[in-house]
Amino acid sequence: MNHKYLKSGIRRKALELGFDACGFAKVQFLDTEARRLEQWLKEKRHGTMHWMENHFDKRVDPAKLVPGAKSVISVIASYHFSENLQYDKKNVPKIAKYARGRDYHKVFKKRLKQLFSFIQDSAGDIDGRIFVDSAPVLDKTWAEKSGLGWIGKNSNLLNKRLGSFFLIGELICDLDLEYDKPVSDHCGSCTKCIDACPTDAIYEPWRVDSNRCISYLTIELKESIDKMYHENMKDWVFGCDICQDVCPWNNNALNGHISDLKPRKIALTGSINNWLELDREEFNKVFEGSPVRRAGYDHFIESAKIVAKNIGNC
Repeated sequence: MNHKYLKSGIRRKALELGFDACGFAKVQFLDTEARRLEQWLKEKRHGTMHWMENHFDKRVDPAKLVPGAKSVISVIASYHFSENLQYDKKNVPKIAKYARGRDYHKVFKKRLKQLFSFIQDSAGDIDGRIFVDSAPVLDKTWAEKSGLGWIGKNSNLLNKRLGSFFLIGELICDLDLEYDKPVSDHCGSCTKCIDACPTDAIYEPWRVDSNRCISYLTIELKESIDKMYHENMKDWVFGCDICQDVCPWNNNALNGHISDLKPRKIALTGSINNWLELDREEFNKVFEGSPVRRAGYDHFIESAKIVAKNIGNC
């Protein structure tokens, strides 16, 4: 089998399916990442996300997720759209840009299944699994090792063409392929993401304390949000893009082209008062098929009430 030819075919198919880039990395035990993750967990930087403590061995060794795994194929797709840029200039309630469109898990899985079928048709009987933030996989690490970007000081993956407003998915399989090389870091001495974080969640370059992160506070936290963070939440009801919005690499990032990832009308027109008036049934209907439902109705309303005070609407 010509591994170089097969790799080219897989990448071409991934682009045909709508992904913006596709990279290849050899499966290996992530020794450095394992030590960093272990320390991060020991320091309780993951807050109440106790599930991150589970399956540690699988997080740092894909061969334990897919027996006999040899390759990690990473794909990324942009959710950078001009509609978001125009909306974010306003003093209005905001949800993170990735959550303004259709739930990307479904968008990616459908396309990755098609990519996997293509690989099986091309390479024969192979074993593999698809992952879209649905299992203990260090997706940013594998995308970095696949040459799709470098890890910025806000811990997000950065790409010269796409900035950081893109999503990641993986296909791990037992197929030998030709592999890509990681790219160099292009953040230099810039600290804009660190300086802009209103809660000082980025406590040092490449380290984020979830306990202080607005995204964590408005999505993952299952308790009431501490009053010390209320004012710093500004206008963010669900998630936060501040550290990405100030990143110079996002200034001229290419726009995405997958229509399902484009912001829905409700994400760009819903006023804070309208959101506050939602009952549980309406919340589920309005945000059907949206990542926003992950926060849950009660927590979403709590965040909306905080934001309402911050922007002076009530």
